[in-house]
Amino acid sequence: MMDTIEFLNKIGITAPSNPLADSPQRFSDGAQYRFEVPGIQKPEALEGLISALDNYEVNIHRVTQTKGIMLLTDQEILEMADLARDAQLELFLSVGPRASYDTSATAQTKEGARIGYRLRGYDNLTYAIEDVIRAVELGVRGIVVYDEGLLWVLNKMREEGELPFDVHFKVSAHCGHGNPASARLLEDVGANSFNPVRDLQIVMLAAIRESLSIPLDIHTENPKSSGGFIRHYEVPEIIKKACPVYLKTGGSVATHHGYDTTYKEAGGRARQVLLVQNMINRFYPEAKISAQGVADLAIPSLK
Repeated sequence: MMDTIEFLNKIGITAPSNPLADSPQRFSDGAQYRFEVPGIQKPEALEGLISALDNYEVNIHRVTQTKGIMLLTDQEILEMADLARDAQLELFLSVGPRASYDTSATAQTKEGARIGYRLRGYDNLTYAIEDVIRAVELGVRGIVVYDEGLLWVLNKMREEGELPFDVHFKVSAHCGHGNPASARLLEDVGANSFNPVRDLQIVMLAAIRESLSIPLDIHTENPKSSGGFIRHYEVPEIIKKACPVYLKTGGSVATHHGYDTTYKEAGGRARQVLLVQNMINRFYPEAKISAQGVADLAIPSLK
């Protein structure tokens, strides 16, 4: 096995130290962590979230919509972009075309569910690209991607000026990646942040961090449909070993991925952020959080 380990070391895939060392990596502003709230599907949910953040006196940095760009009207996208811009938040919208929405019988079966939200065929690839182009033309600068091939194409478009250079691509946990080599591959083909599968132990997250330079998006809690586990007490150690991290918080309010959060329930997601922030303040108070509106955020641009 030593030959294998030596080769992995040579290509930059290293094992975490024992005991685990704290990660020296940081966001560009020197911070270790930021907050992301998922499942904000429509403008009214975003309004509810922003209002509750003021009430709880907590800051977040990113909101994600997961049902798909194609399920939003232009006006809804513009409203969400305006709200996010005013609040100095990243707005990430998800690529709409996916196997579970098209005519795939495979994706609807228990065994075939492993296809996840990946794209089937040439036409669906083009539909997905058009979904992204539409959102970008409306000012969105954050895109959630579920297909590695699509990510590769979108990055090529960004490199060649077909998409703005400031568009950020976030790889979803629904892609099912959870090891350092997969993480490196995603970074190499254009990911700006990477969401590993939800149930990785801290030592596994540390191993990914050793081989990756982009931020990790890590679930601090989950809806029942993806395990239902809550990791609030682990968060301080996750920050130490895996930073820079987006702490993806508020998911336990939902029952499943793509859940249509109401105005009131969005307030419940903000409350979950407060609970996690309290854990950090209690057990790792010296941890540094990014300020609101820092320069490298994918805040919507003016159309």
